[in-house]
Amino acid sequence: MKLYADRVPVALRQLITDIAVVLWVYLWIRIAFWMNDLVQKLAVPGQKLEGAGTGIADNLADAGGKVDDVPVVGDDLTEPFTKAADAARAIADAGREQQEFVGQLALILPAVAVAVPLALVLFFWLPLRLRWIRRAGVAAAVRNEPAGRDLLALRALAGRPLNELARLGPDIAQSWRAGDSDAVDALAELELRQLGLRGRRR
Repeated sequence: MKLYADRVPVALRQLITDIAVVLWVYLWIRIAFWMNDLVQKLAVPGQKLEGAGTGIADNLADAGGKVDDVPVVGDDLTEPFTKAADAARAIADAGREQQEFVGQLALILPAVAVAVPLALVLFFWLPLRLRWIRRAGVAAAVRNEPAGRDLLALRALAGRPLNELARLGPDIAQSWRAGDSDAVDALAELELRQLGLRGRRR
């Protein structure tokens, strides 16, 4: 397996791109954590609302219990305290719901923030990188073999632009079909150069 090209400019470009991709992913992960912390702070009002509502409801319930002991009018006096305690509990419930909503938001927003950059890496950069690794590994393995160089030459004929092929000579295809070793070597070198690999190792 070949991770980087032999030729310095290509290898340097690949290395810089790989580092940039890693930094890009790391940056978005850090942003996701920052967003999570930021959104979690929005739950503080809900926590205070829940605490205040629960505290008021408990105090009103205690007061209602004490007023209930008053002879004759105890039941009538307790009713307002009971209603007020129920209203306070509703406030506490609203605080809890707000915290739950913020908790869900704190998961969804960072996940979306990370998902888009990761999708770009996984579906665009990574397939291209793996394709180059596969092609370069095969080319490096066969570049010193006569049959391998013939395959590289065929690959160049099939895939390289016509202007690049024309620079090798007007009859390059005919020369390759005739088995001309110079033509085969020239085409093989063209394919290897396009991959950033050096030619035949002697």
